[in-house]
Amino acid sequence: MTETAQSVTAEIPAFSELGLHASVLAAVESLGYETPSPIQAETIPALVEGRDVIGLAQTGTGKTAAFALPVLSHLAESGRALDGPFALVLTPTRELALQVAEAFTAYATNLDDFSVLPIYGGQSYGPQLAGLKRGAQVVVGTPGRIIDHLKKGSLKLSSLEHLVLDEADEMLKMGFAEDIEEIFKQTGDSRQVALFSATMPSSIHRITGKYLNNPKEVRVASKSQTGSNIRQRFFMVQHSHKLDALTRILEVEQYDGIIMFVRTKQATEELAEKLRARGFKASAINGDIPQQARERTVEMLREGKIDILVATDVAARGLDVERISLVVNFDIPHDTESYVHRIGRTGRAGRSGEAILFITPREQRLLGSIERATKQKVEQLVMPSVEELTNTRVEKFTKRIDDVLASTELTELATIIEQYELSRNVPATDIAAALASIVLDGNSLQAEPMPVPGKGRERDGGRDSGPAGRDGARRERTPRSREGMVTYRLAVGRNERIQPGSIVGAIANEGGITSKQIGHIDIRSNHTLVDLPQDLDPSVLRKLQYTEIQGRPIDIRPDNGRPGSSSGRTFTKKRNFDKQPGAGKSFRGDRRSGGNKRFSEDRFGSDRPRDRY
Repeated sequence: MTETAQSVTAEIPAFSELGLHASVLAAVESLGYETPSPIQAETIPALVEGRDVIGLAQTGTGKTAAFALPVLSHLAESGRALDGPFALVLTPTRELALQVAEAFTAYATNLDDFSVLPIYGGQSYGPQLAGLKRGAQVVVGTPGRIIDHLKKGSLKLSSLEHLVLDEADEMLKMGFAEDIEEIFKQTGDSRQVALFSATMPSSIHRITGKYLNNPKEVRVASKSQTGSNIRQRFFMVQHSHKLDALTRILEVEQYDGIIMFVRTKQATEELAEKLRARGFKASAINGDIPQQARERTVEMLREGKIDILVATDVAARGLDVERISLVVNFDIPHDTESYVHRIGRTGRAGRSGEAILFITPREQRLLGSIERATKQKVEQLVMPSVEELTNTRVEKFTKRIDDVLASTELTELATIIEQYELSRNVPATDIAAALASIVLDGNSLQAEPMPVPGKGRERDGGRDSGPAGRDGARRERTPRSREGMVTYRLAVGRNERIQPGSIVGAIANEGGITSKQIGHIDIRSNHTLVDLPQDLDPSVLRKLQYTEIQGRPIDIRPDNGRPGSSSGRTFTKKRNFDKQPGAGKSFRGDRRSGGNKRFSEDRFGSDRPRDRY
């Protein structure tokens, strides 16, 4: 039978009131812990008394200490040698096994000759066999590898006194039900069981009813499970535009460490590679990457050597990196429970965090389920406008210039530039623009409009670059300048490798106006659109009529948005790239058939291989 479940709402006692052994309590106090979490306050006394316990709690609620401290207290009291481990902790993943083992080590600093041994797949048997032979008091492992050692006879559970199942529901999802039952059968009847789970499905009920002895069931109050300290936002976008949307957000908004979730192992590698190509420090983590390499990658994130970790749900289990301030659901999970676990990677231990969810129009119905699960409104993210993104890029580039000017000796280079200016009769601003173009490797600081579907609007002069990509060209042909500005057309563009700095320099220098008077600049393949003040002195335009950039006259004139212009053709081709022959068919086929099928197989099959976890 199970004692009636209770929600933890009572006043929290101090650690000294929970009945822990003095040596364990001293270690807790030395770590600076003062007040136990709700799950610890209820489960520790029960476990210290010898009761079986079922703890229902999400990750990040302190459940590791909830079972580790009572185990160590009993070990400190027993003080006897055992033929086998004193306690066995089962975890769904290698990462969580390592995290639990580290916690045991920290709490056992005052215990003599204490040893804990993590055992998991993906690691050679040699070190594990040696550790078992030496006699580890606590073994923390994944069910598959524990079963392997039981079959080999290298692990004996006859004298086991504590059996802990951490994230039991996840282990059952991953197909470990038979392994867990076999482990139960090989332990004695007198062992104490602590089972922790985020949910209580029927499979958990069956195990607890069969193997636990009158357990006390403790539920953490729901307010601790909703991530109230995590700001949640969503952005509706077609799958093919996710990367562009993500890049815009990361360019404008500032975050520390970031973890991004995708559905498949292959997608982790692909997204990490694309992010690196765009200048971000990103790495992938998935079940196919060797364990040692995965541990190095997580440590690099912790140390700030990389900023973005792209992961699958399984690979990220047990990760607790303080730097993570943003979780990106690049691919939406199948169920709300997975979503809650994902965003739980940030906002831990009372810290604040942010979560961003990309959803396609056909996934919009899942948004309501997520809001009900988290008991929070998921607000809509407003994509940074073209102007905001351009300004951010310019500010960052300007800072690079400031940093070089402040820290580098430039006398020799300045002399070369002066000589070039005199010998070529080229203005210094044009020389600087040319050098900037070299530094930027031909990339423009000017952002371009990104089509987004549904509710996401491009905040750029009021234009809607939403679902009607097919009529976007018609909108673009109309003047789109800001209030008090007029759009002019220049007869030079990307084909001449024109950069915004060249345009600003030419107009400001030749027209005798300041750069602040120059508004939005939109560089196209064979022309450029630029916003200038509506009350501009006519003499300025007369001066600019004969201005050249890179030897070509700019031929400035008001933009009339004529339908036959190359402007319309260029923009239409760009906005409707998914309408090219074959492209749309391939995309729809991938989404409607193969895409979902591959996701289902990878999620429940190859992405969670039993022998790896």
